[in-house]
Amino acid sequence: MTNSRRAFFSSWCAWCFAVALTILAGCSRGKQEEPPVEHPSEVPQPEVYTGPAWVRDMTEQSGIQMTCRNGEEADQFTILESLGGGVALLDFDTDGRQDVFLVSGGIIEGATKTELKGEPCKLYRNLGGWKFEDVTAAVGLNITWWYTHGAAVADYDRDGFPDLLVTGFGKIALFHNQPDGKGGRKFVDASPQLGLRDDSWSTSAGWGDIDGDGFPDLYVCHYCDWSFTNHPHCKGQVPGVARDVCPPQKFKPLVHSLFHNEKGKGFREVGTQHGFKPDGCGLGVVLADLNDDTRPDIYVGNDATNNFLFFNRGGKLEEKGLTAGVAVDESGRYNGSMGVDVGDFDGSGRASIWVTNFQGELHALYQNVGKELFDHRSRVAGVAAIGLNRVGFGTGFLDLDNDGWEDLVVANGHVLRFPTGSTYKQLPVLFHNVDYQGRRFFRDVSNRGGTYFQTPTVGRGLAIGDLDNDGRADLVITHTNSPAVVLRNETGAEHKWLGVKLSGKENRDIVGSTVILEVGGRKLTRFVKSGGSYLSANDSRIIFGLGSATEGQRLTVKWSWGETQSWEKLEPGAYWELTEGQPFAKRLPALQ
Repeated sequence: MTNSRRAFFSSWCAWCFAVALTILAGCSRGKQEEPPVEHPSEVPQPEVYTGPAWVRDMTEQSGIQMTCRNGEEADQFTILESLGGGVALLDFDTDGRQDVFLVSGGIIEGATKTELKGEPCKLYRNLGGWKFEDVTAAVGLNITWWYTHGAAVADYDRDGFPDLLVTGFGKIALFHNQPDGKGGRKFVDASPQLGLRDDSWSTSAGWGDIDGDGFPDLYVCHYCDWSFTNHPHCKGQVPGVARDVCPPQKFKPLVHSLFHNEKGKGFREVGTQHGFKPDGCGLGVVLADLNDDTRPDIYVGNDATNNFLFFNRGGKLEEKGLTAGVAVDESGRYNGSMGVDVGDFDGSGRASIWVTNFQGELHALYQNVGKELFDHRSRVAGVAAIGLNRVGFGTGFLDLDNDGWEDLVVANGHVLRFPTGSTYKQLPVLFHNVDYQGRRFFRDVSNRGGTYFQTPTVGRGLAIGDLDNDGRADLVITHTNSPAVVLRNETGAEHKWLGVKLSGKENRDIVGSTVILEVGGRKLTRFVKSGGSYLSANDSRIIFGLGSATEGQRLTVKWSWGETQSWEKLEPGAYWELTEGQPFAKRLPALQ
């Protein structure tokens, strides 16, 4: 057989395998077929790794114990049980350490098994040394919870302390972070007095100053019109399985909400003023500057419907997902999208978009090519190498080894109890951003991730942040009906780093800002974001990995709705607080 015929035969077999896998998946999220996977000669061969694990499971030592429940034991097979819960990182007491808030989900009970009951969410205070204390009751969060899903963080009233929003089925609540009168902090539900009400089915949420008044506005994703009065019986995909969870196509999408922040005194729903329509089953959202105009834009991952991209036109949102190339996949079909994030993976200085998708679909890497246009690059960037049998949820860009290039992490787990062509519990994935034949390539290095990345789970929420202030991004991941995990990043020690905490003038919101560090002849670009991942909120600080360089040169901040400001030669190995309008950077204490 000639080389050309052999190559053709190999490519044809790969194409047949991809199509067969899609058919086995049941096409529950609207996919009918898949284009061929990349030819094996176009990707590097799997590595054999025998070195130390990059990630260590610190859950038992940390003292964090929380399981997000979904109520599946009631055997109602609700689509509600497929979503799961998230996690938020925030320094609620401003002591310099990231604390952990975990969303609890709920159960289904009652004589008819149609009553939803929330499980107790938990807040853990970071004591340092990988020890966390359950302070839920001490801060006033030992309340009667509803069936919860997501969390988002922002200082909505600009008092200098982060506040906490929690979403779920039939309710959202905004908890104001305020003094407890004893020298500590407490959270009080301020939603009623602020006029913030949402009785729809809310999932992910994100904050950003849409109109430039300095106060963060709130975007809330809504899912679909399921209820116990609209609860069809869906047959399982596996022969002999009489029932399983219904796909979202059985329901109608709900219109999403945008709440305008009335200068910290109240909220007003303004989504209709921006043309919002009920045409997206929203699951993930991220706010960041996607077209380099210093204003926060909004990207939304929708399940089995087109994804949204709202460009911010000076306070007015314009939806341009289709024309920008980020609403559908490379074949022009919508995906079952869950997790989302934004990052400069290719060193272009532009914000590309990353989306985790359903079984039978590629996770989507939309490369920002400028002029508000994006190119679907999942195959050429190596993402296709992990196959099509996983369902991706929590995710994010992070420079895991501080080499100056942003990597990716994905938490996976199915939504069907009895899937075909896959499994309910699935392995998480680590992608390492490497140079391959002159292009940036994401290589699957999950075998470097330690025991956690070799253990199938039903992964859902994922938050990225530096839990021990060592300049390396750690992970907190939630699962459905099994305990959350806390993972310590133990790689990249040979590379120096520089940490940045940004503060807007008079605590104004700065989501949409861009930070650029000149180092070793390169420019590293990072974005101030809100939302991202899935149902979760990340550490708001920015870590620059310096790679082989020993120090950075100039650091420049393009403040959202503001001016551009630079600082020179900040010493690496520390976090620096940069305050808008202040000429001097403040070195923060090295707290472990």
